Amino acid sequence: MAIVAKVIVDVPTMQTDRPFDYLVPARLEDALQAGMRVWVQFGKGARKVSGMVVSVSDQSDYDGQLKPLLDVLDPAPVLDHELLKLSKWLAQTTYSFWIACMQTMLPTMLKIDAVKVAEPVKLTADEQQKYFGTADSLAIGSLNAEQQVAVMKLAQAGKVAISYLKKDRARVKKIFYLIPQLSLEQAAAEREHVRKNAAKQLKLLTLIGEWAANNQHPALMTVEHQYGLTKPVINQAVEKGWLKLEGHETYRDPYPELQHQPLTKPLPLTPEQQTIVTQINAAVAERDPKTFLLEGVTGSGKTEIYLQVIARVLAAGQTALMLVPEIALTPQMVNRVKGRFGTHVAVMHSGLSDGEKYDEWRRIARGEAQVVVGARSAAFAPLKNIGVFIMDEEHETSYKQDSAPRYHARDVLLKRAQIHHAPVVLGSATPSLESRARAEKGVYTLLRLPHRINDQPLPPVHIVDMREAFAHGAQEDFSGPLLDALRIRLQRQEQSVLLLNRRGYSSFVMCRDCGYVAKCPNCDISLTLHMDTHTLKCHYCGHEEPIPHRCPNCGSDKIRYYGTGTQKVEAKLQQLLPDARILRMDVDTTRRKGGHARILDAFGDHQADILLGTQMIAKGLDFPDVTLVGVIDADTALGLPDFRASEKTFQLLTQVSGRAGRADKPGEVFVQTFNPDHYAIQYAKRQDYEGFFRQEMAIRHRGNYPPYFYSTKIAVSHVDETQAAKAIFSLAKELREHLSDQVIMLGPTPGPIARLKNRYIYQIVLKYKHEPALAATLQHILEETQQSSRHGFLVAIDPEPLAFV
Repeated sequence: MAIVAKVIVDVPTMQTDRPFDYLVPARLEDALQAGMRVWVQFGKGARKVSGMVVSVSDQSDYDGQLKPLLDVLDPAPVLDHELLKLSKWLAQTTYSFWIACMQTMLPTMLKIDAVKVAEPVKLTADEQQKYFGTADSLAIGSLNAEQQVAVMKLAQAGKVAISYLKKDRARVKKIFYLIPQLSLEQAAAEREHVRKNAAKQLKLLTLIGEWAANNQHPALMTVEHQYGLTKPVINQAVEKGWLKLEGHETYRDPYPELQHQPLTKPLPLTPEQQTIVTQINAAVAERDPKTFLLEGVTGSGKTEIYLQVIARVLAAGQTALMLVPEIALTPQMVNRVKGRFGTHVAVMHSGLSDGEKYDEWRRIARGEAQVVVGARSAAFAPLKNIGVFIMDEEHETSYKQDSAPRYHARDVLLKRAQIHHAPVVLGSATPSLESRARAEKGVYTLLRLPHRINDQPLPPVHIVDMREAFAHGAQEDFSGPLLDALRIRLQRQEQSVLLLNRRGYSSFVMCRDCGYVAKCPNCDISLTLHMDTHTLKCHYCGHEEPIPHRCPNCGSDKIRYYGTGTQKVEAKLQQLLPDARILRMDVDTTRRKGGHARILDAFGDHQADILLGTQMIAKGLDFPDVTLVGVIDADTALGLPDFRASEKTFQLLTQVSGRAGRADKPGEVFVQTFNPDHYAIQYAKRQDYEGFFRQEMAIRHRGNYPPYFYSTKIAVSHVDETQAAKAIFSLAKELREHLSDQVIMLGPTPGPIARLKNRYIYQIVLKYKHEPALAATLQHILEETQQSSRHGFLVAIDPEPLAFV
């Protein structure tokens, strides 16, 4: 009986977004399972691609002759049954290609590249020499455009055959050990036959004799460094039979410094904490997939609750998955979790190298790690028998992916919780309005921690009206009260945290004579000044150009820098407080691997007095000597045309305020603003989440915004603005025809940034409470717009966007 593999091929188009049948050769029948990657020939030509087996059957849906599978790429499935089903659900709910969802779940190193190769068939001697030399094949991708055209012409003439080879990115790290093949006596005898001036060979033979006598197998790297013996000398010894090189697989460890630290002990819980731990543990024991919303003020001990729940889960023989929102938070959380559970913990986030991600993923898949801590993509960690899902800082927008598949990690956890019959714990001092509204309706179970550990008071928050501050001689970005508070901390040898939600030196460059503003040539956005590289940069497409000394428009030399960035604030602060040691933490200073951890470690070791940064410093950080938090400009987010602007501002101010006074020393917060009476700022001053929630919900209700309505954003882009506009109006017409009049349609309008990377963007936002025809209509739009993608159109559907702009 023929065995048939149902394969999703790595060709992301709507036409190929379904399983294709392939005949499984007899040699592969016993090895093949669903969830394995395979190598197949696809289409009418010689094209070969990778694919994923989604099922194995003895029935085919295809009447013609099936092509055979060419190869199986994995010894075991890389996606188990649960993750395969999850990938299908993800594709349907995010309107994405199934293969793209599968690849999102896997580390980059499990990506298979198809390499296009040319091989000579009937070449003249001159042609052979010109294109191939002495080689019997060449990779077409390595040729320049002119050479590629020439080779393709040879292929059309039948002189060259085109084929495809698979190139697997996966690389297992190995440590090589030297195994002596000579005894002590044999090594001594061999020395007699070696030239007297071959000092390194003689030295190696002496060592081989010693290793053999002591039954030692030293590592190659150790021998190279300790004895100064080079690889060629050792390879020569291997060829002569003196040694054997034996490779042992090893994992790349992203946190080697935590390997030998003693494990921490559980801390005593307050009565409030104990009540919450008891409730969550009961759900774990009953395998009840309920969702808990843990609303706890900053410093209330949420992390200790997570750790003690995880300990209970591990004791029951289950695993635990914990998400944190940003790389900046990961080092401190990793220290806490690894400090408690040691080698049982694996870490997954974008700050790791591809090799480290691959090894951590393999540890999890092999069952060698029972706890996973990571950012958004860790939601797909291949854990088995999960006992609890935890999402810290659940309100954070970084949990939503802004490229296809546009999933929210919270939705993934809730879906997996149903499969594993495990509770979900969503933790935050400032929960998203959507989550808090679900708790109000009883969909989530609300758990509260209204007090800090040891009854430490929340720090007093002082609102500084910058309109008055400038009238009283404020120094650019620093009011008198904030500068005085910083000086007091320096005298006391205490630490301060300053938040500014802009990176770079200055927001934009403008000519004071004619008003010219330096803009990106590819995007409708002004360029940001960076003094460290003396360049203007676009933070959207990466365009970079030198700082102009004269206006390109009118020739004037009155070019000036406007706005505020972290670099500029750092320079001004150093001028105002010359004795202060300042560390800057933003995207630019943390770009290199391990940048976040290095800055936080240095601050924790008191190598700096002031930590200045963007919103990445606003949450999760816990330093006992931080007694002052300053917010340079609280109005940054309030000025955005975003219905969540007030919520984001309140959350950011509340979170950053919580960094002060977390230990024995009392803290203090200064918030500088031009809108001191704004309700988001006033509620943040009082740390009054409940008051903010009530007022913001009333505003959302009046405007028909989430959480009262669901929403979906549809965007079209094209290099020609007219084409993009025509397409979006055509889609609007189709949507009106198929959807009910209960749906509120905003637009069509140009995107908030009308041009990005030389593509013009137009969008529609749909708001609805219940719309049965929506999913089918959007799926139909995706299918029909696939044809137009050949003409340069890109259509993106974003369910539940976190910003309409």
